[in-house]
Formats: sequence, structure tokens, C-alpha cells
Amino acid sequence: MKRYSLIALACFGAVAFGATEPSTTAPEIAFDSNPNFLQLPRDLHLGEPSGVAINSKKHIFVFNRGNSTGPAYGATAAQVLEFGPDGKFIREIGHNLYAWSFAHDVRIDSADNIWAIDKGSDMVIKFNPEGRVTMVFGRKKEASDDGAEPWKRVTPPRPAIDGQFRQPTDVTWDTQGNIFISDGYINSRVAKFDKDGHWVKSWGTPGNGPSQFNTPHGIASDAKGNIYVADRGNRRIQVFDPDGQFLREFKIDVPIPPDAMPWMGNKPTPEQAANGTMAAGAPWTVCITPGPGTQYLYTSDAYPGRVYKTTLDGQLLGYLGKAGRMPKEFGWIHQIACPSENELYVAEILNWRVQKLTLHPGK
Repeated sequence: MKRYSLIALACFGAVAFGATEPSTTAPEIAFDSNPNFLQLPRDLHLGEPSGVAINSKKHIFVFNRGNSTGPAYGATAAQVLEFGPDGKFIREIGHNLYAWSFAHDVRIDSADNIWAIDKGSDMVIKFNPEGRVTMVFGRKKEASDDGAEPWKRVTPPRPAIDGQFRQPTDVTWDTQGNIFISDGYINSRVAKFDKDGHWVKSWGTPGNGPSQFNTPHGIASDAKGNIYVADRGNRRIQVFDPDGQFLREFKIDVPIPPDAMPWMGNKPTPEQAANGTMAAGAPWTVCITPGPGTQYLYTSDAYPGRVYKTTLDGQLLGYLGKAGRMPKEFGWIHQIACPSENELYVAEILNWRVQKLTLHPGK
């Protein structure tokens, strides 16, 4: 069995920025996959499932880029689908909702409320467990506005505006119920609201230093309320306290197998494979197991298409999978649900599916 190591940062970076020290070696984790766990009605199909989450009753929620028969560019592509613990379809939530544009992530809070993050409309919507809208964050551009079009990256970046998002990506909560939204592709910051939805603060700017971001693509919290941000473009996970104070960062650096291939396109050059969104170890996702007891963090990359298991301080415990179209292979995992240490659900946007994974560490 091959063994690889987690390399955090150079010694200077570890001293200067509070980075995690390199870990010991970690194994490849054996696992089983059920790629057909979800049972869809005859005339309902997944498009690109960009989000997956689990509630306290073990119901599975998928935020899907489907339900679209519009033009190739600019069509609405977002719907929330609910499935039972056995994978049987239950309902669609928020059909034809005004916020729907382009699905990104979905999360379930401690009260089983459903939160949908729509990158296209710049909105985050909270549904109660019955599926009714109870809170709205952000506002989409009006179709009547002159020159209405998606946000664009400009140099220098536009100044962020309190309460307004530019392509948000994910949401999480601390132990007090405060709300943290990763905002996202354009603003590159974390926005904090209190439990009643009142604006508190934000932190982060575009960049690669501590508390700076290059596409904060996912966000999660641990049992202490610390906030973990998948800083995808910087190929790292940054950790903050609930007030936004930087605590540490860590990177995953597992060697790429020589026969590894991307799901599509040419094999990245060494330079491309070492930096940015398609780099090995660049975190597209972040999921933290609920406990009780020891919590674990799961994340994933697009190339070479693996899932990684770490401790909360960034020590690599194992990895699994590779890019591809077959069961136990992955096509751009966009969100992970991790209801327990050895049970994962992965939403793959390129393979148009959600796989249920059962891990067998030590096997």
C-alpha cells in the first residue's frame, strides 16, 4: 500500500502564519460506493448536483443544476430535492423560487432548516423544515437594470458592500447561531450575521496572505464554533475563531500518481498541477463530522480527483478515489456531506450523480 505525507508549509510560513507542521504518512482508505443510491421519479433527472446535505432524520437534500429547458446560456439551473434515508424521492422544495438561478451549495442547520446558496442570483435562502422561506440574504440583479449581467472580476477589485454578495458559495454557523457566508468568487471574504439575520461584520480581501482569499469555495464549523474556509485558489484551508481572528492554515500535498488523468481536458502541466483551482489538494469542499467525540474534516480536489480525511489541525489521516466516470471515481466533487466518520455523500457536477461512500479505514 502506498503511503504519502501531508506537507503544510515551509518552516518560515509555519512560524509566520501559524501553519500546521507536516504530518506523518497516511494510507489510502478502502471504501465501497453506491452510485445509484438516490431513487428519482421516472421523469425527473439530475443535472449537475452541486450540493448535498443531511438532516437529523438522515434525509438527503440535493441542490441540483437541473429543471432547466432554457437557453444554453443564462438558463435557470437550480432546484432543491429531498430524499429519504433509503434514497427514495420525497419532494422538490421551492419550485420556481425567485432566487433560483445557478445552484452552488446546500446546508442543514441544527434545527433542520434548509439553506440554499445560489451563486447565480447572489442570494442565500433559508427554508424551515416544512419547506417555506423564512429568511433571505442578498438580492439578485434586476432584469430591468441597464446592462444587467453577471458580476465580473475587475482589477482593482470592487469594494465589498455590507449585506450584498457577489457569487456566494456556502454557509455555516457557530455555537451561538451566528451565520457565516463565504462570499465567494468576486468579493473573496466571509460575511457574518447574527442569528436573527442582522449584519455583524466581514473579513477577508482578495490575495494570498493570512485572512485573504482566492475563491473561498466552502465553509464549515467545528464544535467549538471555529470557522474553516476552503480557500480553493490558494490551495489551502484557513481556520478562524468566530470573531474572524486567524488561527492557522494547512495544505494537503499528496504526490500525484504518474498515471493520473483529469476528468476532461489535457493533463495539467507541473506548474498547473501545483497552483490554483485544478491543483492537487486545492480544496473544493470542506465537511466536518458532527461528533460526539473526535471530529474529522473531509475535503476533495478536482485533479487528481481524491477525497482527503484530516484531523481538525490538518494532519492527514488518509485519502481515497481518483478522477473518472466509474463507481468509486469522481467528476469534480462540489460538496460533501459527512454525517459520520465513515459515511460520506459526494455531489459530482460532471458525473451528474451523488455517490454514497462507505469507508473502511484499516482494511
